[in-house]
Amino acid sequence: QVQLVECGGGVVQAGGSLRLSCTASVRTFSFLVMGWFRQAPGKEREFVTALRWNSYTTYYGHSVKGRFTISRDTAKSTVYLPMSSLKPAVTALYYCAATCRNIAVALGQSAQYDYWGQGTQVTVSS
Repeated sequence: QVQLVECGGGVVQAGGSLRLSCTASVRTFSFLVMGWFRQAPGKEREFVTALRWNSYTTYYGHSVKGRFTISRDTAKSTVYLPMSSLKPAVTALYYCAATCRNIAVALGQSAQYDYWGQGTQVTVSS
């Protein structure tokens, strides 16, 4: 059974940093795309970033582009999302997502992903 386990969330003050990680229970070459979404209370799930495992091509949502950088460690079957200079607006439950399908378009749509983690809470206080 495939499992994605996120960790690294927490409560930080504005301007602080966190590094989220997502470890897969299977060798990640089985996944062609892995990414992060987030959902704040009362809001829809929002695309944060995605990475094509083989080419290392990365994609970012409009609200985070230039601020967050996704990375991967193949040996550890893990993707990372370091976040710095955090603002209260990024407070949300952050989910890791993955798919074994070679999706060509719409990587920002949650329906494209087949596997999800349980989420890790990020709270930024002002």
